[in-house]
Amino acid sequence: MIKPPEYGIEEVVDADRAYSGSRFGEVREAVFGDPYPGIWDGDGRFPTYQVTLKSVLSGLLPFGRNYHFRAAVARSVDSHADLRWGPDRRGFRRLLHPNGICLSGRWEITEPNPYSGYFAQGSQALVIGRYSTCCTETRRGHSRSLSMVGKLFPTTDPDDPVPLPTANFITQQDIGGDYTWYINDVELSTAPNTTGWRRGGAIGVFLVTGAVFTVVDREPTIRQLYEVAELGKPSEEPTRAPRFMRLLVASDQPRIEGASLDFRDEIMRQIFDGGDRVPKRRLTFGIEVTDAGQTHGVGLYQRREFQGWRRIGTLTFDDAVASYNGDFVLHFNHPTWRTDRNDPTTATRLGEKKIG
Repeated sequence: MIKPPEYGIEEVVDADRAYSGSRFGEVREAVFGDPYPGIWDGDGRFPTYQVTLKSVLSGLLPFGRNYHFRAAVARSVDSHADLRWGPDRRGFRRLLHPNGICLSGRWEITEPNPYSGYFAQGSQALVIGRYSTCCTETRRGHSRSLSMVGKLFPTTDPDDPVPLPTANFITQQDIGGDYTWYINDVELSTAPNTTGWRRGGAIGVFLVTGAVFTVVDREPTIRQLYEVAELGKPSEEPTRAPRFMRLLVASDQPRIEGASLDFRDEIMRQIFDGGDRVPKRRLTFGIEVTDAGQTHGVGLYQRREFQGWRRIGTLTFDDAVASYNGDFVLHFNHPTWRTDRNDPTTATRLGEKKIG
């Protein structure tokens, strides 16, 4: 196994700026081609990378010119690159979500709705997802904030030879953490609740994260969906993105037992039999959207109420892997905040600069 980089290149570089698209097969091979050993055995043999206050403050003093975390937040917003290898092929360090498992499958919108792009009825896309936890804790029975990010490729051909631009979405459980036992019961939302004190001794990381995201972009707790609504959309057609989205595990998925089970083992057991690398089952999420919701509270405590959720499709994964490249090379863009989610001229960041 390659030794992880201490930080790697956190900031935007020329390779990020040169990005114009990727081939699904190329990204999938990068992620699935270097699995951690023993991950199919179901005995928790995953590396666990630490998230510490020291790591998110490194370089802040004396003048913040080499502040790694600020550079990483700006890069996550500004770079659309799907893979960030770096000159040494070791990638970069994730400072907030270092422990994850990657999945591949298909995004499919089956129900009529008023939205554009790959939210429109009939849309089908190949997808690479990454299910992770925000900090160090990966085991059930402990407070943790689980997250699913996804990368949509506008094709259904896994061998499509044309590099294609991708669209990314970001969903998460309560940002402060929750005690959900099974992934079956986790609500992954683009606008999750926040219960800050559940971070316990890691509350310093929580506070720094909120402050830096606010300074670099604007809104630290909501992720907009316009990238998906603009993927494949004719330029003359207006963007029509849902305001909120949530992902819920299908009701017929099995529940995986095991005290103190690592969420990565839980997901592997959803798809594989122990010791067998051939996928046996699928892991399916329902895609639900709404335009109606309100936020109550501020800072460490926020609650969100929604009305009118409706299911418009499915996100189905048929393969999974935990790998070095999935943790250190695969990259997801965090869409910059727009005052009007459907109007690109209202974006907070443009060309690596904050506007207004």
